[in-house]
Amino acid sequence: MEISTTDLGLAARVQQLTKTYGGGAGEVRALDGVSVGIRRGEFTAIMGPSGSGKSTLMHIMAGLDAPTSGRAWIGDTDITGLSDLELTILRRRRIGFVFQAFNLVPTLDAIGNIMLPFDLDGRRPSALERARIDALVETLGLAPRLRHRPHELSGGQQQRVAIARALATAPDLVFADEPTGNLDSRSGREVLGLLAAASRDHGQSIAMVTHDPIAASHADRVLFLGDGRIVADKPRQSAEEISAYMLASELGEGLGETARVSA
Repeated sequence: MEISTTDLGLAARVQQLTKTYGGGAGEVRALDGVSVGIRRGEFTAIMGPSGSGKSTLMHIMAGLDAPTSGRAWIGDTDITGLSDLELTILRRRRIGFVFQAFNLVPTLDAIGNIMLPFDLDGRRPSALERARIDALVETLGLAPRLRHRPHELSGGQQQRVAIARALATAPDLVFADEPTGNLDSRSGREVLGLLAAASRDHGQSIAMVTHDPIAASHADRVLFLGDGRIVADKPRQSAEEISAYMLASELGEGLGETARVSA
């Protein structure tokens, strides 16, 4: 019997995922047989040192990149074999994105950026969606800024517009790539609070790539990657616990490296 992602309570999952770049002696294995799921209604942080594969994992899970081998699902849709057009439509309708660089359209004002997913889908928001957008604008404190273009907004305001855009269509799944990386600590805390609330209050599944233990401490679950593999899967952790784990991992890797060199 085929076990579906829905049966597993997962918004997304990957199975035996491998991603390599280059070939021969220069081959780099960014992901090495990763199998993991993002649980529904949960806020998951994906952590690891630079080069551990965390952004690659997120990009493949979101259908932004293709694996070398293995399979990926969003809900019960196997996205591995979809065409570019099918992936574009699926992302537009079922996934929200928040990036470190905000990725707002500079020629559109704030409300134009928030409405972009509907415009791209060639439709107007329903009354329910309109009410949700109004509530997001209110919660995010964006009402006075709706007619401002991105260059007229602070970094924190731009990221709040990006979050409103990501949540406007009430996607099942939101991927956030270092969403607080360009923000001051206060704006960063606000953004993390909003992502946590989307998960807690609205049942949305959030997957956030971050290197910041304070950001990860807002998540319900923390996945740690190392050398393209998942090395730990922990429930909610404090920033101190996350920092201690990462430090111990780096020290362990360093000691292992020393042992290999001296052997």
